[in-house]
Amino acid sequence: MEELAELAERAAGHDADAFTALMQSQMQNMYKTARAILSNESDIADAISETILTCWEKLEQLKDPAWFRTWMTRILVNKCNDLIRQGKHLSMSGDVPEISAADSGFTNAEWNEALNMLDEKYRLVLMLYYVEGYKTSEISAILEITESTVRTQLARGREKLAQAVTGKK
Repeated sequence: MEELAELAERAAGHDADAFTALMQSQMQNMYKTARAILSNESDIADAISETILTCWEKLEQLKDPAWFRTWMTRILVNKCNDLIRQGKHLSMSGDVPEISAADSGFTNAEWNEALNMLDEKYRLVLMLYYVEGYKTSEISAILEITESTVRTQLARGREKLAQAVTGKK
């Protein structure tokens, strides 16, 4: 994380090379987050490219470089929501990167099907927490909801995911 903060600090000084390295280090994280919200690959690419541009334009507004990833993810979620408001449809399909289905006892197809059954608010919170590794306080900041709401959505999302996997209500 220190390297990320150092890159963010250098990038805030309009060091284009540092900004490029910073954004390249976050591409997979941005893709996974956008994929949890949007279904169309071109929409995902649009959201990511708009996020990169916004980050470059507003980097001096970042108060603490250590919070760069949270700040960037919040911008990305807002960009994804903008696309949805513009009439885009949302759903998650395809593979979820870096999730070991073997450890959970079900296949990637079953995992994806179960995730697709969840409302976006649960799916996004579960992805940010379990796949991206954000803390509940960071998810709260990204989604602009209270930390107790994040915990509630995580609990309900886990329940709904378990119901989807087991077929029980």
